[in-house]
Amino acid sequence: MSKQTEHVLQQFKECIPLLEVLTDENRQAIIMLLAQHKSGLNVNTIASYINLSRPAVSHHLKVLKQSGFIKSEKKSVENYYVLTVRKPLEQLKSLIAAVEVECSRPQ
Repeated sequence: MSKQTEHVLQQFKECIPLLEVLTDENRQAIIMLLAQHKSGLNVNTIASYINLSRPAVSHHLKVLKQSGFIKSEKKSVENYYVLTVRKPLEQLKSLIAAVEVECSRPQ
């Protein structure tokens, strides 16, 4: 196995947590909702949009925050969640580019 192939396989391993986060439809809905509300939303507002309980939304927000897709900002007494996908998207783009390079190499 070439070093390039090993590198691509390592990138796949590093992206597994990000890909797992994105497999959940509720987290996808939260990402898209926050993409539409640049100033951020609180848990109650998110719950009302996607018809989930507040604890369920809080769980999904925790997962998204841990993976770097969102961040929280304190406004008054509430946390508002804002989309911050730069780092995870860069990691996924890097994986896609590496796979494209690997696929275009002559056999």
